[in-house]
Amino acid sequence: MTRIENHRTTIFAAFTVLAAGVSALLAGPAHAELGGTISAPRADDGSTQRVLPGSAVQIRSTVDASGTTINEYATSDGLIFAYAWQGPTMPDLTRMLGRYAAPYRAKAAAQLSEFSHLHASRVEQPEVIVESGGQMRSYVGRAWLPAAVPSGISLADLR
Repeated sequence: MTRIENHRTTIFAAFTVLAAGVSALLAGPAHAELGGTISAPRADDGSTQRVLPGSAVQIRSTVDASGTTINEYATSDGLIFAYAWQGPTMPDLTRMLGRYAAPYRAKAAAQLSEFSHLHASRVEQPEVIVESGGQMRSYVGRAWLPAAVPSGISLADLR
């Protein structure tokens, strides 16, 4: 490889890393992760907030860049205990699940080899449960921390 070709390769690699970083920043509103603390809404993030009727649970709804609606559920203390989504693409589960992402992926991969449900999955672990399903351009799902769900809140409320 000549010196010019090496320089071009280096510039291309740097541009690729920069483009990936910019894409990540422009991907849409940032979410905290399961078990984290809900952040204050930004005026420009397009989110809406409400309280689940009959409870102190806060729900923040956002729509990501692909059009998927993501609902973030937090206790009155701000602890994020669940997410639910619906839309044309799957949300970034790695970002949403945070520290639970690696164990989730490992268990999901193990289940995939055992069961081959084409349109739905449920990955259940003691700390986190993730349900997802749908078909192309129509995905739904939810993820929650069973031990953190406030009393009086039903799984039917997480949608």
